Amino acid sequence: MSDGPGIDMQAEVAAVARIAAVPAILDLVCQITGMGFAAIARVTEEQWIACSVRDGIGFGLLPGSGLEVESTICNEVRQCRQPVVIDHVAEDPDWRDHHTPAMYGFQSYISVPIVLPDGTFFGTLCAIDPKPAVLRTPQVTAMFAMFAELIAFHLDSLAKVETSQAALLDARETATLREQFIAVLGHDLRNPLAAIDGGVRLLARETLSERGRKVATLMQQSTARMSALIDDVLDLARGRLGGGLPLERRRSEALGPVLDQVIAELRATHGDRTIETDFNLTGAVDCDRSRLSQLFSNLIGNALTHGASGTPVSISASTDSRRFVFSVANQGEPIAPAIIERLFEPFSRGDLREGQGGLGLGLYIAWEIARAHRGTLEVKSNRDETRFTFRMPLS
Repeated sequence: MSDGPGIDMQAEVAAVARIAAVPAILDLVCQITGMGFAAIARVTEEQWIACSVRDGIGFGLLPGSGLEVESTICNEVRQCRQPVVIDHVAEDPDWRDHHTPAMYGFQSYISVPIVLPDGTFFGTLCAIDPKPAVLRTPQVTAMFAMFAELIAFHLDSLAKVETSQAALLDARETATLREQFIAVLGHDLRNPLAAIDGGVRLLARETLSERGRKVATLMQQSTARMSALIDDVLDLARGRLGGGLPLERRRSEALGPVLDQVIAELRATHGDRTIETDFNLTGAVDCDRSRLSQLFSNLIGNALTHGASGTPVSISASTDSRRFVFSVANQGEPIAPAIIERLFEPFSRGDLREGQGGLGLGLYIAWEIARAHRGTLEVKSNRDETRFTFRMPLS
């Protein structure tokens, strides 16, 4: 993203609109500060353009609307790259005579710079209100700084994806670079996601309106979902680029409780479905129980999602002197042979089934977990049932 006359402002506005968290961020900004207007603005030497707006005071700006950049305090934020925070314009000796508050009629104001990871100044996260507000607190300034960093990270990630897509011409090169990008992105997402989770937990302890509590709860749920997606893409990257998934094998614990816990969690989220079990587990199993729990959850969850409603999902698990065998079966439409050939490839299931959520990595990760345990994972599907079977040697 350049800061010059060739900027495509429509593309910049569209990039911000693609960040799903932006509406919740602007809503929380207004809820916590009590201010009526909040916006993300693209700010250059020549232009101030609203990219996303939350307007509760009738200020009149919409995404894509512009202001004379010289009439804004955001222009000064661009020049110094430092936040500007004003609790009460009329009582602030530095700002009470400034032309901007008089022109736009506000008394409280906060604007923090949005700076991309490469040092490029993008714009500001700002808020105004005709009434004074208490803004000069560590909690408010930290919240704005955290949200500005999150927005910058998303914008940079989107730009990298677009650049990569434009540059990739060969299908093999596309796959390789995609996996490398996923590995880097998965690792780089950890820190900002931890910051968001910590910030939302901090905000949840504040006095919020009922709507504010609902938004904070929604953001906590979103961070948990994002964390699970990051785990999936990192597993994908490890499997494709690192020679398989790492394991922490232990022989001392039984597998029965692991299966019981996975099934209990899935029963809680699929209360309308019947799960039948048949376990015959004797002796110890040398395995990574966390990874096998992931495999069990992916396979059973897949059966619950794709099995015919009103029919049971059947699970069996057993050990003998040579191997551990786990299988899960569901009824419903059989899987076509052409699809079975690609079933354990990453992203393929999402491509083949419209409306399926997630990234299409669950069966691929289950296959990688089986492979890491020197086991096999196979599927057989006909009009009677679809059955996935995992077999693992015990020695």
